[in-house]
Amino acid sequence: MKRCTMLLCLPLFCWLPMAEPGEPRIAALSWEPAEHLLQLGITPLTVADAADYRDWVVHPTLPAEVLNAGSRTEPNLERLAQLHPELILITPLLEDMRQPLERIAPVLSYGDFTQQQNNLQLQRDNYLDLAARLQRSDLAHERLLQMEQRIDELRQHLLEHFGGELPKVTLIRFASATQVYIFGPNSLPQHAMSLLGLQPAQAVPVSRWGNIQAPVTQLGTIEDGVVIYIEPFAQQERLFTTRLWQAMPFVRQQRLTSMRSTWTHGGVFSVEYLAEAISEALLKLPAQ
Repeated sequence: MKRCTMLLCLPLFCWLPMAEPGEPRIAALSWEPAEHLLQLGITPLTVADAADYRDWVVHPTLPAEVLNAGSRTEPNLERLAQLHPELILITPLLEDMRQPLERIAPVLSYGDFTQQQNNLQLQRDNYLDLAARLQRSDLAHERLLQMEQRIDELRQHLLEHFGGELPKVTLIRFASATQVYIFGPNSLPQHAMSLLGLQPAQAVPVSRWGNIQAPVTQLGTIEDGVVIYIEPFAQQERLFTTRLWQAMPFVRQQRLTSMRSTWTHGGVFSVEYLAEAISEALLKLPAQ
């Protein structure tokens, strides 16, 4: 029997045979395992906050027929029982519900974002562990290789565009016209940037989710580098027309660009989608 590698793995449930006929019936009560199932060619039986997944995560696409399993903090136990899953996937957020969930089906828990470990490596390990249990390791490694090749291709495009000298980059998401989230160490956006060969334009402290909330004025310390903000930003006109914003060095130097909405706290393949969106944003800028 395969030895459990996850910290919160169900001790006696270290493998899952393929269901016959058809796909295994798996409920994903967090978005990261839902993403990983889809990347393994398996459509989840049900997903928590399914509608929000379609709005926020977007990729990989969650088929319309996938049912909602309640929320990620309060899954609908009655609906889960009616669906008769063979396996339920959770993160530590739902560990306090393990006992009632185990009355429905075996439960497998995968770790999520922490300060103590590499979040990208964690999600990669989660994906490969799940693939092994579902007897799809070959497909999993093939898909990871495709991702690495795609990111390498994007890096080469950026090097060509910027003449071999890539700009420093800081990625942000606006919380309001006065507050901003700045992505830093161990965030999936910064992992994506590192794989693209990009260095941060502003140092921020390490945090669990890889981002900090700060006043917009903190961006004024970025003297040399590009700022990419994630769309949408509803208060763009209110902020961007102010003298404060116009005085920002990266604004005066025309080193500001926007990036299409992309999920920043997902599974291992989030770095591929982030790398694509970051590259698209940077290629809108002239080489300087």
